[in-house]
Amino acid sequence: MPTYLHRKSEQRGQADHGWLQARHSFSFGQYYDPKIMGFRALRVINEDRIAGGGGFPTHAHDNMEIVTYILDGALEHKDSIGSGAIIRPGEAQRMSAGTGIRHSEYNASASDAVHLLQIWLLPNQRGIAPGYEQKTLPAVADGESRLDLVAAPDAPDHAVTIHADASIARAVLAAGGSLVAPISRGHAWVQVARGSLIVDGHELRQGDGLAVKDATTLALQSADGAEALLFDLA
Repeated sequence: MPTYLHRKSEQRGQADHGWLQARHSFSFGQYYDPKIMGFRALRVINEDRIAGGGGFPTHAHDNMEIVTYILDGALEHKDSIGSGAIIRPGEAQRMSAGTGIRHSEYNASASDAVHLLQIWLLPNQRGIAPGYEQKTLPAVADGESRLDLVAAPDAPDHAVTIHADASIARAVLAAGGSLVAPISRGHAWVQVARGSLIVDGHELRQGDGLAVKDATTLALQSADGAEALLFDLA
C-alpha cells in the first residue's frame, strides 16, 4: 500500500538574493536540513524567480543530470561545450554535467522576470561525457487535460534524455479535469507548479510536493486547473 509525505510550500527553504527569489524543496546552498536531502535519485527542486537582467554567472557542475523547466519568461543558457540557447515555456532542457561542465544562466529579458523549476537528478553512471539537449513539449489545447513525458532514459522525440533511473512527466489538468498517471519504478514525487491538485486524496497547492512510496499509479484531479511535474523514481 502506498505511503505519502506531504511537503508544503511554506516548509521549503528560502533564499532572497535581490535579483533571485528561490524556494528549495530539498537542502541546497545555505539551506540545510539533514532530514530532507532529496528523494531517491531526485536531489534538487528549486523554484527560482530571476529579475530582469539577473542571472547566474559561469559556474561548474559535475556528475549531475540537470533539467530546467520554464513556467514564465525566458532563460538564456551558454556552456563550455559550445551550447547556447534560450529556453521558454513549453520546452525542456537537459544538461548532463558528467566529467565537468561550466555554464551560465541569465534572464533573457532586461525587464521581465523569469520563473522556472531547476531539477537535479543523481546520474546512474558517473564520469560520462557532458551533454546538452533541448526539446519542445506537445502543445496543450484549451480545456485539455494531458500527461506528457518531459525527460526519461529512453525519451520519445518530444522529451529530453536523462542518464538517471527516473523519468519526469508534465501533468496539465483543466478545470474539473482528472488523470491517472502510471508509476513504473515504485516511487514518485509530485511537484505542483501552478494551481491546486488532489493526488490520491491529498490536497496540494502551488509549491507543494508529495513523496509517494510503493505506488503503481497516481490519481490526479483539479477543480480549478493545475500544472505539475511527476517524478517516477526507482
